[in-house]
Amino acid sequence: MQQALKEAGKAGMRGEVPVGAVLADADTGEILARGSNRCIELNDPTGHAEIIALRRAGEVRRNYRLPGTVLAVTLEPCLMCLGALIQARIDGLVYGPRDPGAGALLSRLDILDFAWLNHKFWIVENILEDECRDLLQNFFRDKRGA
Repeated sequence: MQQALKEAGKAGMRGEVPVGAVLADADTGEILARGSNRCIELNDPTGHAEIIALRRAGEVRRNYRLPGTVLAVTLEPCLMCLGALIQARIDGLVYGPRDPGAGALLSRLDILDFAWLNHKFWIVENILEDECRDLLQNFFRDKRGA
């Protein structure tokens, strides 16, 4: 998660919402790909940190399926990113704080209740929760000038 926080910091420095993601091999811990929000920079609504990391990992593995991987992300993923994580067939997800506005795992939806999903992965939440939340809150506080 420390590496995902570094990626989030990079996004914030570029004026993007500071969310970062790192995809690692579940067995070795080797980082396969990193991503940080780039929606504004790319003029792309899909430019979320998770999507960027998945795309890069797909290139590394030369496959859109990414079994045997774990994603660490600094904020609970949204519905779009949840769909991508399911399609990628990741093994697990760790994230910082919940996102009460758009979180699609446990905040706004409860993925654990969706028996019809064709792929499930384990979830661990609240990893470095305070650090992740502080980064986001400071970014928005600075943006509002308060």
